[in-house]
Amino acid sequence: MNWKVLENSNQIEEIKEASHNKLQLIFKHSTRCIISKMALKNFENDFLLHDVIDAYYLDLIDYRSISNEIADDFRITHQSPQILLIKDGKVVYNESHESIDANVLKEFV
Repeated sequence: MNWKVLENSNQIEEIKEASHNKLQLIFKHSTRCIISKMALKNFENDFLLHDVIDAYYLDLIDYRSISNEIADDFRITHQSPQILLIKDGKVVYNESHESIDANVLKEFV
């Protein structure tokens, strides 16, 4: 999978702006959590929308402060693992843990 790494809080605004032209996805992942590792692996195996969605990977261990900013900015509760689908500057889909399913994203394309 060709992830864009989310490692700077300035990227949040860039993602919001880009979401007016193309769907943006953020996958929040804890490298210390087995559930997160399984969710990430399953997501990567099923994700087939590379051409229509920009996918960002956020390492929660290294960048927890960015995750907190995302939660505040988009008014969502922080979860780990968690995916957020962003369109027109707003979260249109938000799921966590075992409910993460890349196939559901097809409904938004």
